Amino acid sequence: MKLDRLFNPAPSFDEPIEMLKACHERIAAQCGTLEKLVAHLPLHGPDTQAQQAARNVMRYFDVAGPPHHADEEQDLFPMLTEIGERLHSPVREPIAALLGEHRALETAWAQLRAVLADIAQGRSVPLEQALVAAFVGAYRSHIAREEREILPFAEAHLDERQRAELSKTMVARRTVAP
Repeated sequence: MKLDRLFNPAPSFDEPIEMLKACHERIAAQCGTLEKLVAHLPLHGPDTQAQQAARNVMRYFDVAGPPHHADEEQDLFPMLTEIGERLHSPVREPIAALLGEHRALETAWAQLRAVLADIAQGRSVPLEQALVAAFVGAYRSHIAREEREILPFAEAHLDERQRAELSKTMVARRTVAP
């Protein structure tokens, strides 16, 4: 946990860019859990701890991952593309690359998830170091690129109305209809 989180409350959806960054921190934490699981399994097999870790990682990427990508793809990236065109900014190129990375991450997740589902059921299956390393490395690189190239652009150029619109759609995406 970062020390600033001890003193500052977690961001709310009223701060959509900060909320996206907080999601990145949670993704990084889940990636850390995957790395620990790779080390744990050869020593302990799919014990209760491994099963719970697999379930936690699956729950995170199954439940929180898709809305996070949708926040970016359906709302943030189109806003930034429009701003970029108006400002003659090259922001469109990294956005296009990030969209491609989303598809690659989703494909890698499907492969990894199949193995985690077996572990969560207590089945003794190999969780390949290379598979986890590729997934974790791709996500870390992806997050770094977003935080280096996209989120600062968003912070600098989104106006209050756009931030409010982004916030509203992020909340709606996570609200369960009665």
